[in-house]
Amino acid sequence: MWDLIRDSIFGQCLRLSSGRKLARYPDEEPDFQLPDGYLSPSRPSNGDPGRPSSSNDADIETASKEASLVVISWYGDADPENPYNWSFGKKLWVAMLLFAYTFAVYIGSSMYTSGTVDIMETYGVSNIVASLGLSMYVFAYGLGPMLFSPLSEIPAVGRTLPYISTFILFVILCVPMSLVDNIGGILVLRFLLGFFGSPCLATAGASYGDFYGASAMPYVIALWGGGATLGPALGPLVAGFAVQAKGWRWSSWELLWLSAPIMVFMFLSMPETSSDTILRRRAQRLRVRTGRTDLKSESEVRQAQMNPRQITFNALIKPWEINALDPAVFFSTFYTALTYGIYYSFFEAFPLVYGDMYGFNIGEQGLAFLAVLSGLCVAVVLLCSYFYFIAPKQLGKYDPDSIPPEARIWPGLFATWLIPIGLYIFAWTADPDIHWVVSLLGIAISMCGVFIITQCMFIYLPFTYPRFAGSLFAANGFARSLFAGASILFARPMFDGIEVSGGVTLLASFSVLCILGMFLLYHFGARLRKRSRFTGM
Repeated sequence: MWDLIRDSIFGQCLRLSSGRKLARYPDEEPDFQLPDGYLSPSRPSNGDPGRPSSSNDADIETASKEASLVVISWYGDADPENPYNWSFGKKLWVAMLLFAYTFAVYIGSSMYTSGTVDIMETYGVSNIVASLGLSMYVFAYGLGPMLFSPLSEIPAVGRTLPYISTFILFVILCVPMSLVDNIGGILVLRFLLGFFGSPCLATAGASYGDFYGASAMPYVIALWGGGATLGPALGPLVAGFAVQAKGWRWSSWELLWLSAPIMVFMFLSMPETSSDTILRRRAQRLRVRTGRTDLKSESEVRQAQMNPRQITFNALIKPWEINALDPAVFFSTFYTALTYGIYYSFFEAFPLVYGDMYGFNIGEQGLAFLAVLSGLCVAVVLLCSYFYFIAPKQLGKYDPDSIPPEARIWPGLFATWLIPIGLYIFAWTADPDIHWVVSLLGIAISMCGVFIITQCMFIYLPFTYPRFAGSLFAANGFARSLFAGASILFARPMFDGIEVSGGVTLLASFSVLCILGMFLLYHFGARLRKRSRFTGM
């Protein structure tokens, strides 16, 4: 497992500081022999051995011939540096690091909520101002992917460098966040924490796709998505009793204690996962070894043909253009944004229901969020069971290369009903005369639906317009965070005005309208895409 350390940021720093005498690669050793015929001209690479050649590969081959280049590829089908060939243990370790990193960032959003009452009393601010600490964090980790997602696709940067550099800043900012003594500083630091924690939201899913094949990805993303969704639900539970005893600052100290060890492990043992970046580094090493300047990686050839203006347009403008002109993509963005808004409105509803109505203290209100955990556990089991038992038969009737994206959202046709059902149960049973467990059952049912719908949309989006998948995810994430952050601010005035029962009933009614949209998407989404101006781009 030495290669984990060698390929980490720590290992790359060792290489640079020692003049590449430490943490050397096999092809830097004097006795290393290149495979026969490896340096023959025109060798376009495939990051995924199972991926068919594309027109892009042909373009690169043509470009390499015209420029008399040798395109550097893997040393063979079993090349250990190819992320798809990593050992089970190495893949599991990297997957766990990404999971822990994502969980720490997401739980950091809601740990703050346990201290909002203390912040209101300490600084004499209203509930809306105190709640801005959560909103600013959520807004920021939706904004960050608009920068970090395109950045991670640049081979010279890769995925690991944005992860580590920003996560170090995230950990450092936890210290002033724990010591700051004014509301303005709290809000600024919360925004910065969310922004520098956002690369996990921007590209962690893409990192999993770098080393897990298509057959494993649904399970991996389901488990990772479960952790990401669970994080905010566990925040009030983790911080509640400490804040109740020691004050609001303890939520930030706990976030530091959680995130700092994860950051150290990532710095020491998080390897680069992007095939483009790995092969680019190999090309650089081979140029040094052979003295030849005609050795280029596929990404270097592609980068020479790129138009920076077009890249910026595709990353920042194109996803919004697609959302504006393609009703199917717009609906997927709106629906996931609505579900996130509903989820984050719970952070305003729970204190009113379980604090004011049922008399729970701050720590016990955190325990109420275990209903979210139970709903997520059921959802993950149901979704993984679908992938294992039903999906192979259901999708097997299609050509593997031409499965319609809409066929992948079939579980959502059932899950979409769970969201309003659970919300109506919560809204109409949150009453001191009815035992609190009944309303929590409604939360569990609703969260089961929220998770499955979100996962269906995450599976659906990249297959609609594969060329713009990363940017579509970033735009979707920004929309989700924008709506979630706004819901935190409008939920309390809404609940104060029409009570929790009326407010949650209103949200449930919006989700009922989305049931129709879900069925329309499933049955007519393919027809809409055929008429889209973006099809084939």
